[in-house]
Amino acid sequence: MAVHPGIVAADQAPEKPLPESLTPAEFNRAVAELRRAIGDEWVFTDDEGDLRTYRDVYSTLPDEANMPSAAVAPRSVEEIQAILKIARSYQIPLWTVSTGKNYAYGGPAPRKPGFFVLDLNRMKRIIEVNEEHGYAVVEPGVSYFELYNYLQRRGSKLWIDPAAPGWGSVLGNLLEHGAGYTPYGDHLLMNCGMQVVLADGTVVETGMGALSGSATSSLYKYGCGPWVEGMFTQSNFGIVTKVGIWLMPEPPGYRPYLVTFPREEDLYQITEIVGPLRLNMLIPNAATTVGLIWEAAPNATRKQYYRGKGPMPMRHRRKMAQDLDIGMWNFYGALYGPEPIMDNNWKVLEEAFRSIPGAKFFFEGDRPNDPAWRYRVKLMKGVPNMTEFSLMNWVGSGAHIDFSPRSPVTGEDSMKQFTLIRDRANEYGFDYIGEFLVGWRELLNIFQLIFDRLDEDERRRAHECFGHLVNDFAEQGYGEYRTHLNFMDEIAGTYNWNDGALWKLHHRLKQALDPVGILSPGKSGIWPASKS
Repeated sequence: MAVHPGIVAADQAPEKPLPESLTPAEFNRAVAELRRAIGDEWVFTDDEGDLRTYRDVYSTLPDEANMPSAAVAPRSVEEIQAILKIARSYQIPLWTVSTGKNYAYGGPAPRKPGFFVLDLNRMKRIIEVNEEHGYAVVEPGVSYFELYNYLQRRGSKLWIDPAAPGWGSVLGNLLEHGAGYTPYGDHLLMNCGMQVVLADGTVVETGMGALSGSATSSLYKYGCGPWVEGMFTQSNFGIVTKVGIWLMPEPPGYRPYLVTFPREEDLYQITEIVGPLRLNMLIPNAATTVGLIWEAAPNATRKQYYRGKGPMPMRHRRKMAQDLDIGMWNFYGALYGPEPIMDNNWKVLEEAFRSIPGAKFFFEGDRPNDPAWRYRVKLMKGVPNMTEFSLMNWVGSGAHIDFSPRSPVTGEDSMKQFTLIRDRANEYGFDYIGEFLVGWRELLNIFQLIFDRLDEDERRRAHECFGHLVNDFAEQGYGEYRTHLNFMDEIAGTYNWNDGALWKLHHRLKQALDPVGILSPGKSGIWPASKS
């Protein structure tokens, strides 16, 4: 279990951390070369100015644990190549971010202090949108809001599939195996083609894009030979500078719905019902079962119902559920297609959900003043928004770190996951705030560990709680599919079959592709071989 090192007061903060390879004089020379390569205004070194934006504002650790010594913001592949040449010369570790908005897992902060952040947010080109074949090609800095607005201005009939916070990068979320809430919700599955810059500056087009003048680089994923796109996701093997992403044609009909359930133990039967319906595509999008507090947070704060210490007692939670007309669990789904097809599919869904006593059904128009309802309706229609960040209002100066394990889609597994997290969170004084999503054949449990970032004791307890959860779930055979910067080594260590053979393979690939070890050292627990 990771140990919290304590909170460092601002007046005790150490001097600027530097990469191990650099003396202060070498740091200054490297910065000067970077300024000449991409322009003075795009190299940041001021700790109290622009560089402060490259910190994890929600971290359980002090800012100093993840502060860069500099940041560089290129505009093009050519500028990235120039930066890489300088980084190789000085052995500068570069930590790559797209828009830097991934605050559940570390934001724009680097893995370790002293790294240079390679900020790709200025690379904002929407290179292509193909209406006929339903795809877009974008650079790293393009957010879901920007792609959505671009399509709206064109009068496009294509839907995007946004992650819950619409300010995130389309490319960045895809590379982190992120997911959304329409039928196109598996973002990596909807990827077709990448452009990657390797550590030595070589530019690679993957798949069919490797054919000069290819007409199908965004249409057929696999090309000829080994399929390598996955190797550049959640890794530090290269810098992805362009992706193709398939977009969903606007369906002839859209019908969102909400079903609420009154008891915590209903999760078992909900999961048993939803699994086969999702597998058979009667539920075509991410089937989401939302816990009470997650559903309540857009409308209420904890202090409105409970001002005591520790987890909110059940009687207060029941009062909140009654006032807001929500359940202990709240299932969101949507129907898509012609009206007759939606009508027929709903008959099957309604019969299945009515088998759970106390189920209540809501449709468009039933909850006109409920921001939680509007938020889900937008997401399942491909409309990006930021409502999920209202969860941060649950406690005073709210911050969060997400724990995201996967399991089989069974009632037994869902209840085991829920009780494991609830009991561990309650032990450390936190509320259970989570949701369950059914993908194709797996159950994703997202637990938002929300704490007061201005409370040193809460930050310590949150850090320790998360470390315990990593071990708790590994013992049950449940693995996390991505994690926060501060727990990447711990999560990687749980993938230990055959003496960690998979991670040893990752290190061999790292050594071959980036022998100097300049690209995001420590990303997903992958270090340069010399530092592993």
